[in-house]
Amino acid sequence: MKEKLYTIPLNDAINAQDECPFCFIERNVEQDLLDFALGSGSSYMESDVREQTDREGFCRNHFKKMFDYGNTLGNAWILKTHYQKMNQELHEKIKAFSPGKTSLKDKFKKQTERTNAIGIWAAEKDTSCYICKRYADTYERYLDTFFVMFKKDAEFRAKVKESKGFCLHHFGDLCEAADSRLNDKEKKEFYDMVFPLMEANMARLSEDVSWLVEKFDYRNKDADWKNSKDAIQRGMQKLKGGYPADPPYQANNQNHRLSRWFVLAL
Repeated sequence: MKEKLYTIPLNDAINAQDECPFCFIERNVEQDLLDFALGSGSSYMESDVREQTDREGFCRNHFKKMFDYGNTLGNAWILKTHYQKMNQELHEKIKAFSPGKTSLKDKFKKQTERTNAIGIWAAEKDTSCYICKRYADTYERYLDTFFVMFKKDAEFRAKVKESKGFCLHHFGDLCEAADSRLNDKEKKEFYDMVFPLMEANMARLSEDVSWLVEKFDYRNKDADWKNSKDAIQRGMQKLKGGYPADPPYQANNQNHRLSRWFVLAL
């Protein structure tokens, strides 16, 4: 299959020989989105962007990453008008609020779902995030691209087969996506390839972590580390995704690049 602009990121991710190519993609797209929101291009000063960030806000995770990124003025501008939007909504919710009557049964039951109008609103705001939303839309397109390449590109399939597999988080997403993107014959080919791949690489990580433990035995102090020196961060990534050992991503003079990773996010 001839390489096209939209296939380059997936080929790059597979070629990186990471523990999970989708973690590799996620990190690059997220960094591009941070650059877009706060970088030297000053997107936070554009009215259409601020209208979206005012409405959607950011999750706790991305507020932390925005703080670590730097750009005090950019963060302040985003917060200034977002607070105006939030205060307006809060005022309207409080004005319309009427507490429900509590029955004797309500006093003893465990809260399994939100019924309070303010609680529902606050929970919605807690999960609403400008960066998460744009990444989720982009991620769906990368899943589509993965299965297009799996079906049409024999070289790509061979690279996946020889890769280190996926983290469990993205592996689960791939299996879910396969149900709607592959026919029965293609599903068999896909699962016949990825199931042994995942089992082998989960076992590999288990062995790396086990050997790291053994290296703390004085009898092994002169033994080879093998592949265990970074087993903790790779082991954590394989189970949950992400990069536990990454330093905070921060602003620099090269930020706000329109990279090929970000093309699909626009």
